[in-house]
Amino acid sequence: MKFGTKVIHAGYNPHDDKKSGAVMPPIYQTSTYIQKAPNDHLGYEYARTQNPTRDILQANLAALEGAKHAVCFGSGMAAVDAIIKLLKPGDEIISTNDLYGGTYRTFRRIFEKYGLKFHFIDLKEAKNITQHFNQNTKMVWIETPTNPMLNIIDIEAVATLAKNYSKDIKVVVDNTFATPYLQQPMSLGADIVIHSATKYLGGHSDVIHGVAICNDDSIEEDLRFIQNGTGAVPGPQDCFLVLRGIKTLNVRMQQHCKNGEAIARFLKDHPKVDKVHWPGFESHFNHEIAKKQMKNFGGMVSFSMKNDSMEAGVKLLSNTHYFLLAESLGGVESLIGHPATMTHASIPKEEREKTGVTDSLIRLSVGIEDAEDLIADLDQALSKI
Repeated sequence: MKFGTKVIHAGYNPHDDKKSGAVMPPIYQTSTYIQKAPNDHLGYEYARTQNPTRDILQANLAALEGAKHAVCFGSGMAAVDAIIKLLKPGDEIISTNDLYGGTYRTFRRIFEKYGLKFHFIDLKEAKNITQHFNQNTKMVWIETPTNPMLNIIDIEAVATLAKNYSKDIKVVVDNTFATPYLQQPMSLGADIVIHSATKYLGGHSDVIHGVAICNDDSIEEDLRFIQNGTGAVPGPQDCFLVLRGIKTLNVRMQQHCKNGEAIARFLKDHPKVDKVHWPGFESHFNHEIAKKQMKNFGGMVSFSMKNDSMEAGVKLLSNTHYFLLAESLGGVESLIGHPATMTHASIPKEEREKTGVTDSLIRLSVGIEDAEDLIADLDQALSKI
């Protein structure tokens, strides 16, 4: 199947539903399942462990990433938590220094207490990773494009360097910004792909969800053990909502990309805007890598203003109409956010500013509205600064 067919058909065939032939996967809203005798059942015992709606979604998500397995969780952060629990005290993780604040917070404030060591480095140059490898390195954690600076990391180069050093190093790629429509890290050497399905996969700002995707059977077995053992599972209604959202992922992403480009180019020419971060610009660092590993450049844009002050940022954020001031991203509606006080507030000021997350940095999740309206909205808000 091509991608546009996979989003609609992968994981579920109505012909297999012999009772009703339901076109949409049923929501199995149950906590337990009947057994004829102990261990004599239809493959389902208890809904924390298995649920048919979740199974359909997991099969769909694995297909979208070109992988064998997908393991769903109650949130993106629950998926992060499960992946890190594959490690043991003394293991070391190399991570990009420009990543989602919630991931950084979990790494530093939760898992460092249990004996894991994290190295946060600039990975725009893949070769930078080699000086941090040692016998305890067990994982490399990548976001690309990164949140919120839209930096591009060469997945294939990083994965090759990691595997050349040690076959035991697992390469994890957070593919939330790109989605499997734009980029499929498994084909570039990643061992695990993670999504906050809350974002583009769900696509409608109405569900919290996460997923970890892999090919390796032993990794999948460990993740399922953690999924069941710790219980951070999504409910069937949440799984249904993500399945419904995925059906339009192909067409939504086309519009997100189109609008993202229009907004980025408008901002680049605006007299009050300083720097615009969008991988589609030829001047963007690693633009050529983005062209190679991505189908298009996405709907996320960030920028800073020439008036580099918190007051200017707040004034802009408070004067948009179609760009809604809210946490999250990836929905059909456009959102505007202030990373320094919202998504990245948990990162110390001196650390976040090293990566460019200044007080005036604005992050846009460009929705699928008419681009002309979105441009007019930003233009009138910028005129008030």
